[in-house]
Amino acid sequence: MSEWRRLAAVIAAGTMAAAAVAAPASVQLDELTSVELRALIDHGTITVLVPVGGTEQNGAHLVLGKHNVRVRVLAARIAERLGDAVVAPVIAYVPEGAIDPPTQHMRYAGTLSVPVAAFEAVLEGAARSLHRHGFRHVVLLGDHGGTQRSLQRVAEKLDRAWGGSSVLALTEYYAAAQAFDATLAARGFTAQEIGRHAGLADTSLAWAVDASLVRPQALRPVDGVNGDPRRASAQLGQDGIEHIVAASVAAIRARTAGASSSKHKDPAKTS
Repeated sequence: MSEWRRLAAVIAAGTMAAAAVAAPASVQLDELTSVELRALIDHGTITVLVPVGGTEQNGAHLVLGKHNVRVRVLAARIAERLGDAVVAPVIAYVPEGAIDPPTQHMRYAGTLSVPVAAFEAVLEGAARSLHRHGFRHVVLLGDHGGTQRSLQRVAEKLDRAWGGSSVLALTEYYAAAQAFDATLAARGFTAQEIGRHAGLADTSLAWAVDASLVRPQALRPVDGVNGDPRRASAQLGQDGIEHIVAASVAAIRARTAGASSSKHKDPAKTS
């Protein structure tokens, strides 16, 4: 090969690599090609968020996939603000109670439940996969209250083996969502309205993320709802959404600051 052809090949390769980094317009991992993702990792995208939702009944006015949509949207906003992160696909199958006989949300049509051990195995497999590809920080981000302990158990197990803030259960995300209750209370809403499931708080947060999640004509407290959603609105939810995103970004930055850039051991190879 002549010198000019060799130089042209080098320039072309560099142009292609730069394009691979610049081209992706999405922070969603499943909307990137493998080549695009590899280039992003190689050029400093060191954090991946693993959003955990859940498929469960939410009364007559909220869709079954409320958690899945909400956590995907908010995880994307968090990743965009971090600037060096992408978002893995949402884990939508989580423990929701016994199946036979049905308990908890499984008593209502459409809820999907898996055993705790199966759920934690999926979390661990996802974290191992992402860590193997070169992500330094795997952040488990749960929108569902019932998954918080599982997220912490998996994060603690893997982080003991890998070290260096490799896997984080971002409890600050869920805590920020719960803090929205106090915001609503300060505005004069009652605890009976705010509720704990599909009430005023839950519905307003979902509405602020995606209006298609809410059936306005069905806003009422029914069996399976804890709280009263009738005064919920997207406007009310906006402040809560902003607080969740800001608190999550701050927590990730604080908890990963100064972490070693060295490769960590794969727990599969540790005793």
